[in-house]
Amino acid sequence: MITATNVLVLLAMLVGTVGIVVPVLPGLLLVWGATLVWAFERQDGPGWLVLGISTLLYAVGLVAQYLVPGRRMKTAGVDGVIVAVALAVAVVGFFVVPVVGAPLGFVLTIYVLERVKHRAHAPAWHATTQALRAVALNIGIELVTAFAMIATWALGVYATRP
Repeated sequence: MITATNVLVLLAMLVGTVGIVVPVLPGLLLVWGATLVWAFERQDGPGWLVLGISTLLYAVGLVAQYLVPGRRMKTAGVDGVIVAVALAVAVVGFFVVPVVGAPLGFVLTIYVLERVKHRAHAPAWHATTQALRAVALNIGIELVTAFAMIATWALGVYATRP
């Protein structure tokens, strides 16, 4: 059923999905928050069920987006301390150069620190490509999670139509 709430919730979810690819907004949190608003507006069993499933998907997505890429980078030999420093630089980069600062700062920091560590281009470049793959994997996991949450919400809307 098309209601003002459903349209606004869908728009918020789409904005959240764009926020995953263009890291300006907390994408997954926005998608989950839109589901929360929808459930509070409904105040019924199906609404709470959709919210519960979305919360579970959100939690699994958050865990996966940190564990899977991190494990891959560790397997590739990228040191955890270097990743931690790169994440800190990414946070600063996010505010200094909006949109591209975070991923650019993360990847460049890994290259520079690995280059200093190994004193050679090849291992530093290998670590950098692994970091790029990890960033892409992270985005992919977030997108799959967002799509699963949106599909759950859409099924809830469809199943509860009058």
